[in-house]
Amino acid sequence: MKSIDIFCTVIDNYGDIGVAWRLARRLAHDFGYPVRLWVDDLASFERIAPLLEEHADQQTLDDIAVRRWRAEDSFADYQPADVVIEAFGCRLPHAVEAAMATQSPAPQWINLEYLSAEDWVSGCHRMPSPHPRLPLVKRFFFPGFTADTGGLLCEDGLMETRRRWQQDPLAQKAFWQMFDIPEKQAGEWRVSLFAYENPAIGELLSLWAAGEQPVSCMVPEGKALADVSRFFGQPLQAGQHLRRGALTAHVLPMTDQDGYDLTLWSCDFNFVRGEDSFVRAQWAARPLAWHIYKQDEDAHLIKLDAFLSHYCAGMPAGMADAIRGFSHAWNLGAGAADAWRKLAPWLPEWRRYSTEWPETLLEGGDLGARLVQFMESGLE
Repeated sequence: MKSIDIFCTVIDNYGDIGVAWRLARRLAHDFGYPVRLWVDDLASFERIAPLLEEHADQQTLDDIAVRRWRAEDSFADYQPADVVIEAFGCRLPHAVEAAMATQSPAPQWINLEYLSAEDWVSGCHRMPSPHPRLPLVKRFFFPGFTADTGGLLCEDGLMETRRRWQQDPLAQKAFWQMFDIPEKQAGEWRVSLFAYENPAIGELLSLWAAGEQPVSCMVPEGKALADVSRFFGQPLQAGQHLRRGALTAHVLPMTDQDGYDLTLWSCDFNFVRGEDSFVRAQWAARPLAWHIYKQDEDAHLIKLDAFLSHYCAGMPAGMADAIRGFSHAWNLGAGAADAWRKLAPWLPEWRRYSTEWPETLLEGGDLGARLVQFMESGLE
């Protein structure tokens, strides 16, 4: 059985480490690989894995060896695993690369790239990149939405577990009671709001507050909380519940990954950001809006449209147009209220569509299965 090292630097608070931690658990629990996870920011990691000891340099969590990656570490005693995964181009320390070069045979070196639905991804997936000085070859592994990419990360049994949860109102009632949130009422919409700062948040909250349909907005601690606080005119923190008109906002504490999944599964619509929550929202089989990380020259909008071209491909034209319109307004930070009014009539049909979408994505296997197949193919 091959051993695996995963290196991760934390850039987007929870996105990078979220994916790396899920991958570590997938490889260790579902495939039985011994895994070491090297992380430079244990404080952010601890927010999604509360049992982690933030100040420990070495520890075992969920049967996975977790190591603190300090910038000043020499790695003089580093012994490479059989497979070294560089998450999101985090750039391995020179000493780690040197140690890999002295090992015979050399470890498989894989750069797990960021998720993109753009067409060029399939042409770069699995491509080699020789080291300029050392006898090492790095290969790129791209998550994606098509059979000729790395797929999306999904653990064994997740779809069935999610289906059982969504068919169990008593379990959902008990879950919300942990946050002092009452049982869902007839006609009520429940929305989770995990996003970056966005002026469109105020637009939507105003619209929902003035509407006739009751809306409960679940706001996990994070960047979007500042916009929600401005709307209510006061600083907010976890545990608070505020109401204006038809809108009730519930501020949720940061939970572990499994708890966040339950939030997504228990809501009617999920606003997500970055990569990890974006993928988990698709497994939730509910309508979603992706707040993609903003890039220079609006390059992120190209990535958004690439995803929407896959996601909306089998939809009625009017529904696809409404989803694209709202996604653009949400990411541009303006016009979200008008776009939501156009989208609202399509929400029931969108919900039906969203239950079929996960099965489409998993037809060729998830990212974990495709990565294992790649590792065991012997490519170095």
